Amino acid sequence: MTSVVVVDDHQLFRSGVRSELDGLVDVLGDAANVEDAVRLVLEAEPDVVVLDVQMPGGGGVEVIRQVTGRRPAQRFLALSVSDAPEDVIAIIRAGARGYVTKTISGPELADAVRRVADGDAVFSPRLAGFVLDAFAGGLTEREVDPQLDQLTAREREVLRHIARGYLYKEIAQRLSISTKTVEAHVSAVLRKLQLSNRHELSRWAVERRLID
Repeated sequence: MTSVVVVDDHQLFRSGVRSELDGLVDVLGDAANVEDAVRLVLEAEPDVVVLDVQMPGGGGVEVIRQVTGRRPAQRFLALSVSDAPEDVIAIIRAGARGYVTKTISGPELADAVRRVADGDAVFSPRLAGFVLDAFAGGLTEREVDPQLDQLTAREREVLRHIARGYLYKEIAQRLSISTKTVEAHVSAVLRKLQLSNRHELSRWAVERRLID
């Protein structure tokens, strides 16, 4: 079972998260501040740290900074009430593998934890768009494209590689996933965007400045 540590400065919320995750993942412990969080993570060595963005003493970014200096492979999932672009971008730049908001259900959170543990990048659907755009130099954080917003983070990654001319096998190698998974993502993108083939996908991506 995937193991997790919960970091949040509100006792009631930590208790609620532990209760929601009970039986779905293995909660090794929780912490209320940066110092305690860093110590607990280094001692417990969980698969994933679920942490709030805004806490006294530097918040989630500081927890990530201190932990990764001594445990580089540690994976983090941000869980916050904030969906402000600056908060999301800051924690992702610090090293978090995902960002979900506190409106998420217990089973959804457990699934997000397991996916992050497996190496996926996980975002609440509304957040995925501007995160990828910010890092890819495409649309600005405040711009919204309803079609683009349909796609998951991984589907966008695959789309960009397809648009740049990579073969399915090459994309699989670059993203560390199977060729069949790439094919499944491409099929999903084609269906969502109502396009017929990879050539139309490439043109669609260029029109939206998703590639250079």
